[in-house]
Amino acid sequence: MDGKNSPYTYAQAGVSIEAGNALVKAIAPLAKATARPGATSELGGFGGFFDPKAAGYTDPLLVAANDGVGTKLKLAIEHDRHDSVGIDLVAMCVNDLIVQGAEPLFFLDYFATGKLENGIAERVVAGIADGCKQAGCALIGGETAEMPGMYAAGDYDLAGFCVGAVERGEQLTGERVAPGDVLLGLASSGVHSNGYSLVRRLAEDKGWKLNRPALFDADRLLIDALIEPTRIYVASLLPIIREGLVNGLAHITGGGLLENIPRILPAGAHGLVDADLWGQPRLMAFLQAQGAIEPAEMARTFNCGVGMVLAVKPGDVDSVLARLTEAGEEVVTIGEVRAGDRGCTVRGSQGTWSATSDWDATHLG
Repeated sequence: MDGKNSPYTYAQAGVSIEAGNALVKAIAPLAKATARPGATSELGGFGGFFDPKAAGYTDPLLVAANDGVGTKLKLAIEHDRHDSVGIDLVAMCVNDLIVQGAEPLFFLDYFATGKLENGIAERVVAGIADGCKQAGCALIGGETAEMPGMYAAGDYDLAGFCVGAVERGEQLTGERVAPGDVLLGLASSGVHSNGYSLVRRLAEDKGWKLNRPALFDADRLLIDALIEPTRIYVASLLPIIREGLVNGLAHITGGGLLENIPRILPAGAHGLVDADLWGQPRLMAFLQAQGAIEPAEMARTFNCGVGMVLAVKPGDVDSVLARLTEAGEEVVTIGEVRAGDRGCTVRGSQGTWSATSDWDATHLG
């Protein structure tokens, strides 16, 4: 039979069903290791079940979040750092749930690539499973899509979906935040998962040698400092949330402190942050110096060392500080909530910047 009349197969088109099946078999133990009450984490069905009653909930509200890792993936792909981006994927979702007061219950992932390379995919999913264990949620399913022609050789993309629960009436919406509340900041682990298009642009324009020791830390390669996974705050925050010690929480992602703090403030409340109350991490100072980045741009692009902000009543501050420190968090008072237009002002020795309720940051001086 000549080539023109040969029977076509999916594999000839670039999709290997066998590779997909092998990946599911390989990652099944990883998912099983994330099992928790309410979920079995068995893979292979058309959907995953979760029983909120078995998880201890009586009248739960479900809270859902989804996110990705962004162009941080390019650094992972180009420098063979596939093991931790799965943690980033989970972190970006579960940190968004905990700020609603919700406990993450289960997670699903989407892995898309042009050609499935199981060794890489397994490393990515292992990171996802690690993140799920850190957050206490079950990896109950996902999708692996092999799409020839959609992605360049070696490229892949990730998306994550997480559902959590909070008992009705205990959710955090920001309505309890009030003038007089103290703003506490939890240290970030690095750049987290926002601002990497700028990081990568700097790396290219400045000719950074990513596989050499960082100028700001001779004990670490620059690539390892940049790829450090996003910190997951669930385990340390959930107990104090359930005890009613937190009025509001802001996950500091894209938009930085300026644009995320206003998202948890009610009308008539304004967040005032003093940037001189904590030391800028050396990585952040390096990025700012390398790019001659204006302070206002730093404040709305990067987390500047603060990955999560809590609004706490003054009388609860000491207890919250002690509990979070004991849980392994680095905590610092970064400001307060005052009466005023809904928004946020960040001030310090480098100037003062403000974001109004529509989160449009403007340099004031």
